[in-house]
Amino acid sequence: MATYDLIVIGSGPGGYVAAIRAAQLGLKTAIVERERLGGVCLNWGCIPTKALLRSAEVYRNLRHAREFGLKAEGLSFDPKALIERSRGVAARMEKGVQFLMKKNKIDVIAGTAKLEQGGKVVVKGQDKDETHSAKHVLIATGARAREIPGAGLKADGKRIWTYRHAMTPPEWPESLLVFGSGAIGIEFASFYAAFGVKVTVVELLDRILPVEDAEISKFAHKRFEKEGLALRTSTEAKSLKASASGVEAQVVSGGKSETLTASHAIVAVGIAGNIEDLGLEALGVKTERGHIVTDGFGRTNVSGVYAIGDVTGGPWLAHKASHEGVICVEAIAGRRPHAMVKERIPGCTYSHPQVASVGLTEEAAKKAGREIRVGRFPFVGNGKAIALGEDQGMVKTIFDAKTGELLGAHMVGAEVTELIQGYAIAMTGELTEAELIETVFPHPTLSEMMHEAVLDAYGRVLHV
Repeated sequence: MATYDLIVIGSGPGGYVAAIRAAQLGLKTAIVERERLGGVCLNWGCIPTKALLRSAEVYRNLRHAREFGLKAEGLSFDPKALIERSRGVAARMEKGVQFLMKKNKIDVIAGTAKLEQGGKVVVKGQDKDETHSAKHVLIATGARAREIPGAGLKADGKRIWTYRHAMTPPEWPESLLVFGSGAIGIEFASFYAAFGVKVTVVELLDRILPVEDAEISKFAHKRFEKEGLALRTSTEAKSLKASASGVEAQVVSGGKSETLTASHAIVAVGIAGNIEDLGLEALGVKTERGHIVTDGFGRTNVSGVYAIGDVTGGPWLAHKASHEGVICVEAIAGRRPHAMVKERIPGCTYSHPQVASVGLTEEAAKKAGREIRVGRFPFVGNGKAIALGEDQGMVKTIFDAKTGELLGAHMVGAEVTELIQGYAIAMTGELTEAELIETVFPHPTLSEMMHEAVLDAYGRVLHV
């Protein structure tokens, strides 16, 4: 038995970052991982999906080469090579995490962990079981794709996929049904559509990307349709069945039932926290709706037991998990970190067009009783966007009319996933419209639209 100051269970972006910060603060630290270092995000989510989407972006640009005065003839693609590149990127990143564990002298224990009384952690390995102890145990076990077996929304790995199967498809689809229009569903829909796959997205709610601002969702809806996606909102899946030749779904929309068919389907209807078989019940750790309940510092209701990331609930984002990990570990070490403010966590969807946001939507701000000022600026009014051939998009800002506080920012268009951090910094720094208006933005850049959207909220927009 080894004794540690901290044992982290799970090596995703929350777990491994927490372990690094703990080591920096002088805590003797170990991390337990049952699969591959880096967790779902690095191996099966954030990073390799972006590699796939980058290939789609390059292919899309090549198809429009003539618009840039270029010739690209006889275009084709190699599905196997697309996947191999994505897996290579993931493997490279995993090696990077291995290096960081060694650099920070963090013990890596392979196996499946279970908590016991007295700070004990039993790790079931491939060859043997080990028991270790720690003053503090941090659960960062992440989440998995949610399935709805009653409606047939359950993956078989052949015709019906989760995101894992969609990243390494057993065969290239001819047509695709995507159930769920959140970030995961839309990203895979965008990826496959770029390569000519006929894609239909089925969404239960009345609009796609339902966590986004309604105006942004509406704009994105139109752009996705121009990219070839068929979008079915307010549509409920009643059943999904697979055969040797394809899939068949019974759906209901507007009170009418119909049948949708495709060669394959992706189930992207949310995620469920990995809370099973951790020994939480025996310890009395409180869970709610499939997630561990914590405070703003990652503390559970049981002393010495902490949790961060997807296993604690939304927003289900890697950067939220990493930030939570740092906050939690600094609190354990006796520092005085700030509590997590979830309203300031930016969200990004890496589709074409991209979608990004931070803070309150217009609807949420009004519902909270805030008197607001709203600014908008279209990509078509920006010189850099026009030069890039990406003149379709919008930047939207929402301010408190009385105080000038930036309540929210929402974007759709090229590279908005890179731009959104500017508004996130402004919110964290508690900047008002005055500081944002006085900030000089470089020209020509897409970021100038951020400035113009602020100006528009105060009747001072220049280029429309």
